[in-house]
Amino acid sequence: EEAIAKLEGFRQRIVNGEDFGTLAEKESDCGSHARGGDLGWFGPGEMQQAFEDGTKNLKVGELSGVIDSDSGVHIILRTG
Repeated sequence: EEAIAKLEGFRQRIVNGEDFGTLAEKESDCGSHARGGDLGWFGPGEMQQAFEDGTKNLKVGELSGVIDSDSGVHIILRTG
């Protein structure tokens, strides 16, 4: 619950204009933090189902809500 609240705060900061990559580099616990939160390109079956489900309905440039996966909670910005 604490992590979800923290992510919701980060999401609001991004919506208000803060850069996703810069925030990810500073705050993310994910291994992708060194790349500004970039997970790279992935196709069906390459990521946890929660990531696939969380991205498939996003348009390029759209930010997800909080995604709950086996490795924790995340927000995703679709870039491609």
